Amino acid sequence: MAMGSIITNDLIKIEFRGTYQAYINLFYGLGAASGAAFGGFLCDRLGWRWTFGVQVPPILVLLICGIFSVPSDLGPNLARHTGQKWYQTLKGFDLAGSFCLTLTTASLILGLNLGGTIFPWKHPIVISALVISGLTAASLIRIESRAHRPVMPLAMLSKSPRANLVFSNFFVTLGINTVLFNAPLYFQAVKLDSASVSGFRLAAPSIVQTIFAVATGFFITYTGRMKSPQVLGAICMLVGGIVLSCMWDGIPSWLATLFVVPPSLGLAIMCPTTSIAVLAVSSQSDQAVMTSTLSLWRNLGTALGVAISSLIVQNGLIVYLDRYITGPNKSELIQNVLKSVATIRELEGLHQHEAIMAYAAALRLAFISSILYFVIVNVLILPIQLPRLGKGKVAADVEEE
Repeated sequence: MAMGSIITNDLIKIEFRGTYQAYINLFYGLGAASGAAFGGFLCDRLGWRWTFGVQVPPILVLLICGIFSVPSDLGPNLARHTGQKWYQTLKGFDLAGSFCLTLTTASLILGLNLGGTIFPWKHPIVISALVISGLTAASLIRIESRAHRPVMPLAMLSKSPRANLVFSNFFVTLGINTVLFNAPLYFQAVKLDSASVSGFRLAAPSIVQTIFAVATGFFITYTGRMKSPQVLGAICMLVGGIVLSCMWDGIPSWLATLFVVPPSLGLAIMCPTTSIAVLAVSSQSDQAVMTSTLSLWRNLGTALGVAISSLIVQNGLIVYLDRYITGPNKSELIQNVLKSVATIRELEGLHQHEAIMAYAAALRLAFISSILYFVIVNVLILPIQLPRLGKGKVAADVEEE
């Protein structure tokens, strides 16, 4: 995704990026909608292994298309102007920073996923993972402050509006993945849907997301405005987090599905706008770095959104199952429900209702956490000032002149 954005940026002027961003959003949205709709169906029919296996042929087709369609004269702006060969440019790659970043993220996710569920929080493996994450994070900051070409440029992340745009998207992906990762679980555990049905329920929000992502691209092209879509998207996400947290016992499935739409709508509006905005406030030489930095923080938000929400749900589930489940075989029932959500459909009467109540309460905690993320998004977005494309000079224009 980062390379696609960089190539598009090299080929197309910033004033027209909105139109092409709309096309990208269209096909990306169609893919996301198809994945949401058919992912559960494929799991039910083919199993997890082949659900991943069927993705290999399309990936190979994309590889072949990329080899023959990407212009050979495209390349990093710095390499073109310094006359360096590709291998000479590669020598300046921030390997130490990349290693520390990967180790920091992997250790943090490992510690969060293992703590409280598989191992107690005081277990040496959990403590070691979190300590390693903290130490490598400190090393990462030190390395990036001195690197010639840092993988995470601290100077670009220390001033508004670029810092606000990048970090707001981190919390956007943190919150939206909290919602989208747990929404299917809600439909399976609370509404007792199959994996196929819960997947198809996410198709509607994905379609809405596609439509508004495309519309946002054209809106930016024709109006040049980037602040108003950001604000609208941030508000939609916050509203979505609030209504999801307020879902009550016995809520109709169609209404619960509708509640997933506002966060998806906010994502559709914010992400393409931010992709263009970071370019509009960056010089031409910084645009490739800013694009990759934005993608990096989005990916970090995605990974941590899944990990942290899983941490919240699993630990909350342990507490609520112990609180709600009754009967002489309480411990066995709790272990069975923790191992597989499908167990709930096999329970009968009171025990099924108790398990549903526990899952609903645990998932509510995750949705409440998304409110916090979306509040931070609004705090970061509301004060920023962005240029209007086509109506004034942006950083790239100034440098070119």
